[in-house]
Amino acid sequence: MSGQNRPKDWKEFDDFAAGIATNRVATTDVLRGEELGIILNSGRRITLAFPAGDLAKWQDGKKSGTDWCEVLEVARDVFFINMTFSGRPSEDEVIIANLRTGRILSIRERVRDEGEAPGEPRVMQIYTPGTLVAAGGVVSGVEPAPTRDLIGLTAHYEYSPNHVYEHIYLSSQRYAWQNLVGVQRGHGDVDMATTFKFDTNQYVFGFREFIIPVASVFFYNWDTMRSTGKFLGVTSSGAIENKPAGAFIEKKSVTTYPQGRAPV
Repeated sequence: MSGQNRPKDWKEFDDFAAGIATNRVATTDVLRGEELGIILNSGRRITLAFPAGDLAKWQDGKKSGTDWCEVLEVARDVFFINMTFSGRPSEDEVIIANLRTGRILSIRERVRDEGEAPGEPRVMQIYTPGTLVAAGGVVSGVEPAPTRDLIGLTAHYEYSPNHVYEHIYLSSQRYAWQNLVGVQRGHGDVDMATTFKFDTNQYVFGFREFIIPVASVFFYNWDTMRSTGKFLGVTSSGAIENKPAGAFIEKKSVTTYPQGRAPV
């Protein structure tokens, strides 16, 4: 949706992102000096090394580089690795790695050029499971896969005292949100969404907005009731930015559906 078609007083990416990482878990340098070899189901082979707390040295096929990254431990032995690329400023990638089970989920994001995909959210996402090379093909636990587990759930997310949002998971493809406390209070929409089950009580949720060019990736830990993630979007000045976010989760209700009447 173009800017002139936005609802009155609709906020920009940078308006609501300010302070939305207040309740986020802290970054960690526990992977410093480590190297991860990854094979994705798509055939991509990635090597990640961590020479410093905010740098990742990567090799992806014949391409390589050293770029900014952050690492967060979102569950026991599970790491949320958020990377940007100086040579590809419109792209980023999240690698979620369970070092105990050997399971991987990659989420690649790209801000498309205006008009590139009419009628679709401007930020696209690609979800691809994989495994750690060190696992030698021997993995355990749940293989990350799309799930319907969240359909019907209503939950509240407190990113800060000034950022409280309600999510209603409508189907396997869409969710609804509204702002209860914050600069977007009174605003809400239905956007495209993807949900993967990563492990027991662990989910990866991403959404792609229509009205403004922004998308997100979040890791939900039901054991700790924490949401940890980030946004990729275009600010009011036209800059593409990767912004951190994180929240405390409170489940409110669950809608159940009779046989033959469940959402897609």
